[in-house]
Amino acid sequence: MRTRPARHDTPRPAPPDVVVPARYRHDWALFADWCLATDHSPIPAYPETLALFVHEHPAAFGTQRRRLSAINAVHTRHGYPAPGRAEEVRRRLDIARATRHERLTQLLIKRAVELPHTGWPSGLFGRRDALLLALASTGMSFAGIARLRRRSITIRNDTLVITTADGQRFRLPPDPETGDNPAVVIYQRWTQIQAFLDLYPGTHLLRHHFTDPVDLVADPLDAEQGRQPLLCPVDRWGHLPHGQSMTAQSVSALVRAHLSGRAPARKALPIPPQDDTHVWVEPDVVLDPGYYDRGAAARRRDQEALADLTDVFDELEARADALLQDLMGVLEGL
Repeated sequence: MRTRPARHDTPRPAPPDVVVPARYRHDWALFADWCLATDHSPIPAYPETLALFVHEHPAAFGTQRRRLSAINAVHTRHGYPAPGRAEEVRRRLDIARATRHERLTQLLIKRAVELPHTGWPSGLFGRRDALLLALASTGMSFAGIARLRRRSITIRNDTLVITTADGQRFRLPPDPETGDNPAVVIYQRWTQIQAFLDLYPGTHLLRHHFTDPVDLVADPLDAEQGRQPLLCPVDRWGHLPHGQSMTAQSVSALVRAHLSGRAPARKALPIPPQDDTHVWVEPDVVLDPGYYDRGAAARRRDQEALADLTDVFDELEARADALLQDLMGVLEGL
């Protein structure tokens, strides 16, 4: 009995007339007939649909590559993303690649789970890097991870579904043995940070949120929030700019650092109590009763001592005028 992959949403309607190049007609017809028999859309097709098609039609590597080329060519000809370029489909074709990817996925998820999610600023870095490692475990490119937006990820049936800017879908399903999905927990921890900053922007309040968490009811993202980057750079003070994306180089460097065990250690720093604001209050100054009397007496004394200054200045001015007149007379006699 044939199985069908989970339908994540309603596919876009296929164009009424599918134009297929002559050299691809046989392979396309095979795929289109299978889609009709299993109630799938041949165009646009989801990568998981194509992966199931490859699984149910075993063939030599070259034959499978030719089939994928045909399906990709028809999709791109009609303006749709090529489903055969998805990592899930590539792993179906290359067993060695799938084995390597499985080992890498397990290692990345293990490292992500081990990262701290409490403490300041260690918890902030840990939550972001854990999500970064979980996303890297899907096989997504570093550039694709850097371009993700907050609206790019959804949770369906305890599965993390990531849709890239070019329409590719990546899935992080639960563990088949335990049913747990650490990727969902990791993602939710990071979205809690972003939801808190939506309501209370500011590093100071976020810092105290790590020691005294506030229960938040996450509202659906509005259009502006959905367009914000999913992963942002974080400076050493814990400042997290909503509108700035991480670069692909930064994503690559962090993934490699965590895999090699050379990631920078982030220590949890002590946080003073939130009510300890250290606001300086001017102390009350009590003047002694004789303060004003002494001031008035000093002004009277100074007035008497300086009373003759006016006469002194008048005499100096007169002498200066006389000297000036003498000087003018000397100059005229030259």
